[in-house]
Amino acid sequence: MKKFKKIVAVDPVSIIDSGREELKNYADEIVFYSDYPKDDTEIINRIDNADGVLVSYATRINKDILEKCPNIKYVGMCCSLYSEESANVDIAFARSKGITVLGIRDYGDRGVVEYVMYQLIRILHGFDFPLWNELPLELTDLKVGIIGLGVSGGMIADALKFMGSDVSYYSRTRKPEKEQHGIQYKELHQLLKESQVVFACLNKNVILLNDEEFKQLGDKKILFNTSIGPASDPEALKNWLSCNANYYCCDTEGAIGDNAKELINYPNVLCAKKSAGMTKQAYGLLTKKVLDNIKTFLSNSL
Repeated sequence: MKKFKKIVAVDPVSIIDSGREELKNYADEIVFYSDYPKDDTEIINRIDNADGVLVSYATRINKDILEKCPNIKYVGMCCSLYSEESANVDIAFARSKGITVLGIRDYGDRGVVEYVMYQLIRILHGFDFPLWNELPLELTDLKVGIIGLGVSGGMIADALKFMGSDVSYYSRTRKPEKEQHGIQYKELHQLLKESQVVFACLNKNVILLNDEEFKQLGDKKILFNTSIGPASDPEALKNWLSCNANYYCCDTEGAIGDNAKELINYPNVLCAKKSAGMTKQAYGLLTKKVLDNIKTFLSNSL
């Protein structure tokens, strides 16, 4: 198997110690940075003559950086890659320069599912909160709508169905395997109108909830966003949250949107200010997937 001459991790990439050790098998030189670069110039200086680059979701590798680092042959995204449009690497330009970009998926979903279930139960039972309903509510018969039935959305649907909730979903594609288990498909506006609790489980930067959608959702509802980016128009979300009986829950401030600094102080906004998906198990799975991508690239480069 061929090796890289030099791999640079331009920012903290969450690779565990055993993975860093294994990485030595795939490169003559490895450089890890433990802080985030402040601008493109610093990123370019960090990459220097490296032919392999590792990057987290927090740093952008744009066209200008790729042009000024001509030795790059491979960019490994140590974060979720759902589409070129939502990626923090200019994948289309990289491809035009013969640079391979590989990302990963589905490594932190279990932690996110545990977090949203924890917050939902807190709200329904009034643990540390004023009661959302006249009496504490179980998950049994709770009307739940899930927007986006990928890995995290599917896990939430299965968990709530198991607990006796009335679960429906909206997705660009129908999921017959879920429908066979009693998870009903609904059009988006119908789902919003008929659900007490809604989970937006969308890819990063997919904005699906605007003024009209919040109008359909109505008041005395609970809205979760499991993405690392916003799923709603910032002003539309702010207007909806003016009703104190509505709750919005996410794990990171990025999932709130541009007005996060204001909304995070609302009493009906619950935000952990940290990624619920980044657990010990998730770091291990992330590391394995990043290394598998590197091995795949090197194997195909012979």
